[in-house]
Amino acid sequence: MLSDEKILITGPAGQIAEPLTRALAADNEVWGIARFSDPESRPRVESYGVTTRAIDLGRGDFGDLPRDFTYVLHLAADQAGGLDYDRALRNNAEGTGLLLEHCRTAKAALVMSTFSVYKPSDDPEHVYTETDPLGDVNSTYAPTYSMSKIGQEAVARYCARALNLPVVIARMNASYGDNGGLPANHLAAAVAGQPVVTRWDPCVYSPIHEDDIFEQTEPLLAAASVPATVVNWCGDEPVSVQEWTALFGEVLGRDIEVQVGDFPGTQKSAIGDITKRLGLTGPCKVPWRDGMRHMVEARAARR
Repeated sequence: MLSDEKILITGPAGQIAEPLTRALAADNEVWGIARFSDPESRPRVESYGVTTRAIDLGRGDFGDLPRDFTYVLHLAADQAGGLDYDRALRNNAEGTGLLLEHCRTAKAALVMSTFSVYKPSDDPEHVYTETDPLGDVNSTYAPTYSMSKIGQEAVARYCARALNLPVVIARMNASYGDNGGLPANHLAAAVAGQPVVTRWDPCVYSPIHEDDIFEQTEPLLAAASVPATVVNWCGDEPVSVQEWTALFGEVLGRDIEVQVGDFPGTQKSAIGDITKRLGLTGPCKVPWRDGMRHMVEARAARR
């Protein structure tokens, strides 16, 4: 794994980033930048041995933040609700460019994108490849998100070529683990006695556990290139919301209702083609049943 490197991580208190930040800080000099709008998040991140700075990427004022990072992990994202596309593009797209320019001497940068960049297919069994069409995915909680992330990818691709900075753009599917994620949100609903609401029956994802995300970070950075490498970051096993909810029910010993809601203009499923990622990272190590069962048990232990 990565060791003795100087690594910059954006959004280090985020659902995906925090476990990764904690793990990398054990053997590297790690810096973390974010707005830190939650006052409890910054001291928690610093407790892992991380040096932090409060920085708003959209403003582009990096203050005394060093430039000599060997690796950049850009995991922060603006997923605000509403229809402020100017804000979303400023933070997700322009902010990415300003960050990569600041860290232009790095060995490589990983820019986290999302499966929400893919133009929705009418086929719920469609397997999305990296060359599939992109398009607006209407999200009820963040309608500006997909378009601003497409903008982010374009800016990152430009920076790779203009700055001669090796970049890998990783389109995250459904991440999960003890620190959260879509399956964890569904688990929380189930524990609260509420139905799990999803987009289709069956609604299939390619979920990836946080342990596999950590294991695959170094080989993905090694795949960064000029022009930028684009890769689906997802698990090896397609799993439906209905399937993982049934597993939750088994572990919790109760029946959990799954409802199909009305989400026009979005993907019916989000199944990822893993061919390219397999060639870069090898297979995942956490089977979905093991990972999700552990997630349920970990939540029970915290209660």
